[in-house]
This record gives sequence, C-alpha cells and structure tokens, in this order.
Amino acid sequence: MSGADWIAALNERVDLVSVLWLFPIVFVFHDFEEILTVEQWLAHRGERVLAKMPAFARRLLADTFRMNTRLFAQDVLWIYSFIVAAAAAAVFFGVYLPFLVMLAVFFLHVFTHAAQALLLRMYTPGVATAGLLVLPYSLYAYYRLLASGTISWDEIALSLILLVLLLPPALWLLLQGRRAAVRRSIKRADRAAGC
Repeated sequence: MSGADWIAALNERVDLVSVLWLFPIVFVFHDFEEILTVEQWLAHRGERVLAKMPAFARRLLADTFRMNTRLFAQDVLWIYSFIVAAAAAAVFFGVYLPFLVMLAVFFLHVFTHAAQALLLRMYTPGVATAGLLVLPYSLYAYYRLLASGTISWDEIALSLILLVLLLPPALWLLLQGRRAAVRRSIKRADRAAGC
C-alpha cells in the first residue's frame, strides 16, 4: 500500500471531529513521557545541563530545573485545559483559531525536543513521543484541516502571528508560576523537616 493509499484509507476511517479530539489525547501521551521521566532526568542530569547554559538562561530556568513530578504535572494540567478548550471551540462552535495556535505550539515543540536532544547529545524527556506521536499527528491535523477546506493557509499564518505575540507573555507567566510553586514547595519541605 502506497503512502497516498494509506492516507486515503485513514481519511475514510477517521472523521474531522475525531482528528480534532485526538489533539488532547496525543498531548496526554506525549506529556506522560515527560511527567514520568522529568524528575529523575533532572536529578541525574540537571546540574550538568544547567552548567552548559549561558548565565541568563541558568537564571531564567533555575526553578524549572528544581521541579518535581507533581509541580510539572500541574503545569501540564493547565496546558491540557487550554488544548481541550481549543478543541471544544473548534468542534462545537467552528472557532478554529485557538486550536491552530495550540497546534502550532505543539508542532514547533517537536523541534525544541529534537534540538535539546541533539545539542545535549542525550535523551531528553519527551523526545521519543515528540517524533513518534506529536509530529505525525500535527502534520496530519494540518493536512486534514486544509484538505477539507475547514481552514486556509491565511488562518495558519494568522495563528503563527498570534503565537509570536502570545508566547512570550505565556512563557513569562509559566516561569513565574514555576518560581512561585518551587518556592512554596521548598517552604513546605522546610516546615515539615522542622517539625
């Protein structure tokens, strides 16, 4: 079976609504890999990775490298909530722009995982499912949305513009939230050790 035949068969079996709802499912499987590996990976490799970073990046990401599984999972829950809301807006109301912005982040996230693994020359949490699940899903979702006429290239361009505008403040909020969460966690641990 050729690639075109395989895609045609897939298109017959999977309707567009299913493609949209697959986004939160693929995200969860990708983030399971990260959630299950990040704390141990940071414990074994975090200091070495931080040492390779420029000083500004070390200061910016220091709290990220002190996160435990619970704190990381809380971040994932927030992102997952946005993805579910974006999928629901697309499915129930035909509003695709939030979905396209989140899909663009998801798609580009593949390349951050690949770059991290290549630059560090090691496994990094999430790199396996980024290549095996996120990349194929993202490409297929874009293909289906474009092929069905549901979206246009102009809408993809607009989603990328919005991504460029929204990503810096979103990352700043994420890092501030991580900083606060790590500090609260340290204070709780200190209080528990003092009891």
